[in-house]
Amino acid sequence: MTVSLCSKCRTAITPELAELAAIPDISDDERDRDKETRRALSTVPRGHYAIDPEPWGPPYVVQDDQGHPQPVQSRGPVVCREEGFVISAGSRHTVLVHRDDAVDLQPLPNWEHSSGCCGPTGDEGFNRACPCGAPVATLAADCFGPFELHLDPVRTYAFSQ
Repeated sequence: MTVSLCSKCRTAITPELAELAAIPDISDDERDRDKETRRALSTVPRGHYAIDPEPWGPPYVVQDDQGHPQPVQSRGPVVCREEGFVISAGSRHTVLVHRDDAVDLQPLPNWEHSSGCCGPTGDEGFNRACPCGAPVATLAADCFGPFELHLDPVRTYAFSQ
């Protein structure tokens, strides 16, 4: 079992969680989304975590093949900005947890980096902070993308017992 801690203050961000061997495949079909919130099912079930080996979050770079764009990041939508279709060049090995396994994380002041239609898109950078105020995670919870919380691999660390 592993607990995630804030690198700045060493506060426990999660309870003890069990590691998943891989990130679960979650349906992106509109019919499988919550009827009220329109959110996807959580990528990771409660009580577990998974390591995302792919780049996730900003910065974003222009994709080489603009004719056949790829999703901006794993389990994300295709994103077009002024310069063209972009893809993540962000951190690898973010720790995916269920949002309800990190209940003490708070939105950044003034809901910074939390824009979206029905929730934060997660593509603007850190939008959740430890109770000490240190930005440590990004919640993606909008109605058109995945529903997942990414803990930064530098701003948090794992403690296994």
